[in-house]
Amino acid sequence: MRRLVTGMKRVAPWAAQNADGAIALTLAIVVGVLGIMPPTVIRDDVQNDIISAATLVILALVATALLRDRVRQAPVERTITSGALTQLPARLERLDHLESLVAGTRRALDELQLVRVLGSRQEIGEALADARKDTTRWSFKGGTGTYLRAVTLPECVAASRKVRRHLTITVEIVDPTNEDVCEAYAHYRRSLSDLPDGTGERWSTDRARKESYATILAAFWHRQRYGLLDISVGLSHTMTTFRWDLSATRLVMTVEDPNRAMSALAGTFYYENCDSELRLSLEQARRVPIERYKAVPLSDEPTVEEVEELFRRIELPLPKAYTEHDVVDVTRKALRAKDPYGS
Repeated sequence: MRRLVTGMKRVAPWAAQNADGAIALTLAIVVGVLGIMPPTVIRDDVQNDIISAATLVILALVATALLRDRVRQAPVERTITSGALTQLPARLERLDHLESLVAGTRRALDELQLVRVLGSRQEIGEALADARKDTTRWSFKGGTGTYLRAVTLPECVAASRKVRRHLTITVEIVDPTNEDVCEAYAHYRRSLSDLPDGTGERWSTDRARKESYATILAAFWHRQRYGLLDISVGLSHTMTTFRWDLSATRLVMTVEDPNRAMSALAGTFYYENCDSELRLSLEQARRVPIERYKAVPLSDEPTVEEVEELFRRIELPLPKAYTEHDVVDVTRKALRAKDPYGS
């Protein structure tokens, strides 16, 4: 009895909430039972009348249940239609914006991973060697171009000559005729260390000037000897504390610390922006008329007279105070420069 009461208590709330459905279900069961009763219990005409009436009641209850459910669903449909659905385009737009933001962040992180900090002379030397490998172009901007003369220019020209490949080189260095910028550069280098650098020399205004003259002389000397070399030299009236070496595949940015540098691969945000920076900077520099490279043929070991005449022809005359020894020093730096990294 207790179980029956407990069962009724559980069923009662459902029956009260779904009375029409419960009544229809009960009538359907009753009609089904009446339909299978023999004629000896209920006459056929009475049985048919009861079944017909009960069927109509069941249909009425079913229609009532359907109308009630429709009334209940109407507020929900209005809420969905007027609220969530109207806000759906804005939410989808925000979702697209979020996806775009995530993709941009991921791309930026991927590019940052390709900017490497180099922490030793060996790493810097290897990065520069990788940059030179099979390159068709090189852009340099820095102080006086010592490493450019010692390693980059001769090795790139030799590799290109070996396979008869066109080579484009752009160079921007301090203007040797501008004593102020040469003094500023030498003072900066001395302020970091007054000891001899990797070449075995100390920095002075005279050395800065000679190093720049030597880079110009090296550009003419190599241009005369390799017809597929296009080289441009720009002279700057301001100095930079960075040195950019940019090839077709890699950028290497060095500073005065020989054990610290940064490297970025071609195609990255950092590489592309540095490439644009070097192009614009060169356009603003004083251009050396390299196109006059045929004006004064240079020997394999240029003489003092050849060097002096070359600089006169390109309107960059050597200082009057220069002796024959100074001119020889410039020539030596141009063609037999020491590698400042010692590699």
